[in-house]
Amino acid sequence: MLETFYAALWSISPFGEAKVGLPYAILNGVNYYIAFVVCFAANVLVFPLMQFFLHFINRHFLRWRFYKKSAIFVARRAKTGAGKNVQKYGFWGLLLFVMMPIPGTGVYAGTIAAFLFGLEPKRAFAANTIGIYFSCVIVWTATVLAVEGGA
Repeated sequence: MLETFYAALWSISPFGEAKVGLPYAILNGVNYYIAFVVCFAANVLVFPLMQFFLHFINRHFLRWRFYKKSAIFVARRAKTGAGKNVQKYGFWGLLLFVMMPIPGTGVYAGTIAAFLFGLEPKRAFAANTIGIYFSCVIVWTATVLAVEGGA
């Protein structure tokens, strides 16, 4: 039970998201399907939390030089990574960006990119959720195949 909780924390964390939470859970003996559901749900929760942060808390923190400098750095990285795809393809570009299970792509960067490019929050949430789902399927499948030794 505790391992499931830790997996959910990894899935909410910007340091790994479900890309780390799923393998952590499976390698620590959590049921494969429970691991998928918990990590996916935890990763989906990031979007509303980030939206709240970006819309309400961010503007108060921008007064501090260190935060502003860090925020600009993160915004530039999100724009660079997702910029052309999100700007050109909107919903589909964001979905594909979030779907890739590689470092630097995911719901945190996707939410920031959607915010910067002014995507409608409902469409951005849908793109992030679908992208997270497919990313979780890829990571889950790879991890289960590695654990079971099948290919």
